[in-house]
Amino acid sequence: MKPPDTLCVQMGAALTLIAKVDASALVKKPSIKWIKGKWLDLKSKAGSVYQFKEEFDSKTKVYTYEMKIVKADKTTAGGYRCEVTSKDQFDSAAFNIDVEATEVTSDNLLTSFKRTGEAGEDAGELDFSGLLKKREVKEVAPATEEVDVWEILKNAKPCDFEKIAFQYGITDLRGMLKRLKKKKRVEKKSESFTKKLEESYQVDKGGKIRMIIELGNPNMDVKWLKNGKEVRPSGRYTFEMIGLKRVLTIKNCTLADDAEYECIIGEDKCTADLFVREPPVVINVPLDDQHVFVEDRVEFDCEVSEEGAVVVWSKNGVDLTRDEALRFRIKKDGKKHFLIINEVIKGDAGRYKIKTNGGESEADLIVEDKILEVLQSFADLTLKAQEQAVFKCEVSDAKVTGKWLKNGIEVIPSKRIHITHKGRIHKLVIDDITPEDEADYTFIPNGYALSISAKLNFLEIKIDYVPRQEPPKIHLDCTGTVVSQNTIVVVAGNKLRLDVDISGEPPPEVTWFKADQVFNETEGRCRIETKDSHSSFMVEGALREDEAKYNIVVKNPSGEDKAVILVKVVDVPDAPENVKITGIGDDWCTAAWDVPKFDGGQPLTGYLLERKKKTSMRWMKLNFEPLQATQFTATRMIEGCQYEMRVFALNGIGLSPPSISSRTFMPIGTTSEPTHLIVDDVTDTTTTLKWRMPEKIGPGGLDGYLIEYAKEGSDEWTVANSKLVERLGYTVKDLPTGEKINFRVRAVNIAGKSPPAILGQSVTIREIVQHPKIWLPRKLRQTYIKRVGQQINIMIPFQGKPRPQVIWKKEGQPLDTSQASVRNSDVDTIFFVRRAERSHSGTYELSVQIENLIDTVSVKIRVVEKPQPPETLKITDVWGFNAGIEWTPPKDDGNSEIIGYTIQKADKKTMEWFTVYEHNRKPSCTISDLIMGNEYYFRVFSENICGLSDNSKVSKNTAFIQKESKDYVRPPYKEHDFSHAPKFTQPLLNRSVVAGYSTKLSCSVRGYPKPKIVWMKNKMDIGEDPKFLMRHNEGVLTLQIRKPSSFDGGNYTCKAINELGEDEVECRLEVRVPQ
Repeated sequence: MKPPDTLCVQMGAALTLIAKVDASALVKKPSIKWIKGKWLDLKSKAGSVYQFKEEFDSKTKVYTYEMKIVKADKTTAGGYRCEVTSKDQFDSAAFNIDVEATEVTSDNLLTSFKRTGEAGEDAGELDFSGLLKKREVKEVAPATEEVDVWEILKNAKPCDFEKIAFQYGITDLRGMLKRLKKKKRVEKKSESFTKKLEESYQVDKGGKIRMIIELGNPNMDVKWLKNGKEVRPSGRYTFEMIGLKRVLTIKNCTLADDAEYECIIGEDKCTADLFVREPPVVINVPLDDQHVFVEDRVEFDCEVSEEGAVVVWSKNGVDLTRDEALRFRIKKDGKKHFLIINEVIKGDAGRYKIKTNGGESEADLIVEDKILEVLQSFADLTLKAQEQAVFKCEVSDAKVTGKWLKNGIEVIPSKRIHITHKGRIHKLVIDDITPEDEADYTFIPNGYALSISAKLNFLEIKIDYVPRQEPPKIHLDCTGTVVSQNTIVVVAGNKLRLDVDISGEPPPEVTWFKADQVFNETEGRCRIETKDSHSSFMVEGALREDEAKYNIVVKNPSGEDKAVILVKVVDVPDAPENVKITGIGDDWCTAAWDVPKFDGGQPLTGYLLERKKKTSMRWMKLNFEPLQATQFTATRMIEGCQYEMRVFALNGIGLSPPSISSRTFMPIGTTSEPTHLIVDDVTDTTTTLKWRMPEKIGPGGLDGYLIEYAKEGSDEWTVANSKLVERLGYTVKDLPTGEKINFRVRAVNIAGKSPPAILGQSVTIREIVQHPKIWLPRKLRQTYIKRVGQQINIMIPFQGKPRPQVIWKKEGQPLDTSQASVRNSDVDTIFFVRRAERSHSGTYELSVQIENLIDTVSVKIRVVEKPQPPETLKITDVWGFNAGIEWTPPKDDGNSEIIGYTIQKADKKTMEWFTVYEHNRKPSCTISDLIMGNEYYFRVFSENICGLSDNSKVSKNTAFIQKESKDYVRPPYKEHDFSHAPKFTQPLLNRSVVAGYSTKLSCSVRGYPKPKIVWMKNKMDIGEDPKFLMRHNEGVLTLQIRKPSSFDGGNYTCKAINELGEDEVECRLEVRVPQ
């Protein structure tokens, strides 16, 4: 924001100030304040003088704020400030406005009737202040400074202090009144200062301030005090001497510099108050949403702009304390502030807020119960004697313990049975299995209603006698999940091992096929291991491409055998596609997406959604139960904050990768409907509507209004305005005469159209006949008085439809247009005389007529001027020091009553005139206190409401005051006797002191001749003891005791003696020895 330094406007002209704010980087709509002086918020003065306007450009994200001063006058001049605030950001700009008076030089009468409106010829208001100005401006008065609140409080009554504090926004009224007591003193003209300090100064924390005075003599010594203590030069306090100027500069101002400063030169001094304004503490790094499980540790962190700033933490609008439930911990580290919750519970969920004096930040905490997931299960085993059985599973929490059961009985570890727990993996190992080990084995995690089971099958081998020639035979046995015969399902990433037992004599040859292709790899991720009695096909970390039909063929001379195995690899689904936002509201949005291209080989069970703020890195879950539909409406969002969303697909295997985040969006709602919609005027083809702003606008702002109309009974609404209307009124034109029309108004912003405000009933398009009525202003209900040479400008409003005929008459005769001008409009008439003369006085009649309806009023105008002097003046009598005079009233009183006379006298020797009486009502008076031996002339001025007459009537004869001789006898002088006996005017006071610290006993005595002083301790004369120091100065007696001990305690007496008498006082001194 870059403001102009000084703006200059002519008296009576309009001035428009525009401030633009770039909101592209803001998350909240900015708010603006226009301030005049130090405290006055101009929005409280909105009306006919100050008008405010706000616009928002959705393309450039720029807010435009406009303040218009309709008509500048002398009170407009002064200092202004514009402040803009948006959440934790702040900016301000200051500027000055000067008002210059102008001379009216136009001779065209019609230009004086120019209106302030721009909509048409008759719109706006008439500038009567310009018409009433004098034509000849001899000098231009300088623009007056703005009224200071200090001056208002000085001149106000104590009962009005609270009213002034409320009007000007004063918060520290008590502190200002304390300082006002010091300021309420009569300022004496100082010879030391030619320019004193200002009453107060204001500076931002960390800024620099200069206090300047000017001296009457450059050789004077200057001393600066702060709260009564002398200020010494340092790195922050510097003193400058520039000619007669003395400057105190304070750099890097802190709150400790907020004090009263005093400049002393000899016995003269001046004071000033320095106010240090602390900038608002803003939030640099906001809070982030948290999504945790029960018993987790939560830490909210936030960074502010100032170290050691005071912040307030709250939960769901309730302030938190440091020791609440011994679980909330509030910590500060420089500019960073932390809220820590150890072992969070479900009740801790909610919305947390940190607030400073310059902004706030919010974040949501979501707490879920812990859910234990089985990452890897174990399957049934079929093993032979002496082999090892291994049951291994993996869960999601490494801290979870559990127990193993065999047919429902807990398994006890032994030399052959081993139970291990390492991280998230739990393992049961049985060495050298026997038929007794065949059973169902189950793992149960402690604290969870979950179990994992599998069966151990013991394969008993029977050895029978067989002939040496045996055809080959395939005995299928494998680990995994058997879906159907010869079909094995394996989860992607898991290990697959197909163990195929083979029999035959001689040992047969084994060949593997994958999709009719010979597979003979013996190393790598997929490999074959073949021995005499069995062949194994192994896959480390199954992939989707491993899904196929596998064939095994065994051959020997006695024949061959085949087997077909189908391997199916299942996986998590692909991420959903094309995530988009289909609807946005004030605190909600609707998201939609497409199903994944690949479902992972398992049917989809639903979708999970997450959202995050654009400035955050943490995602928050929106639903905890899988969603079956492909769209979702999210609520409880912060209006004006930018968000992103993503979607996960879920099947029986697990969760898909996240989708690509949606485009960034911001929840913004439409405004509420406009209020108080009314009809202001109706003609044969137009209707004028008026309304008020919506009660709710929101961060989306307000771009304008849309006006629509429809015939009664029809649902087809027609838009009346091609462009949005920013004003709170509009005239709909070209309407069909006689039809009944319904009207409605909508507010429009970036989010769309608001609900309509509908007029309660239809409007018939027909002009309404209105009886003529003249509204005579209050000032014209009595005689209207103007001076000769002034303008007569009278505006009288009236009403009536259709437009009435206006007729002016003077004393019953038609008005002479050469003497006065008249201009009429639809709603008012103006009577104008450029230069008033005595002949313009009289009674004027105004008539407003519509057909046979008429209304009439009378206006009395009187044009006055200064009167002539009295006709005759004579001295009627002279006696002592008095003279009596009489005179006759003037012939011409200036068309106004004589309100008094002014009498002046002049010594015949000097002929210098001095006023004796003013506003004397009678045509005679007695003039007293004349000087003996002088001869006087007298003169009289006439006075009416226009002032004194230009000339005076001077007496032709004089009044002579005779001298009287008298001898002065000096009275005898008697010298005053000041002698009197001693008398103590201030007694000694009992004292209690600490041993080792010097103390004083003081009193005062009066007596003449000067009395002799005797100090005694316990009725014993102290004399010249060096431990005691006795002083006598102008009647003040002091006894100083140096470092007293416990032996110095007792009764001390002071005796004063002279030749007229004596007097004594006594006190008790207690000396305390510290323990």
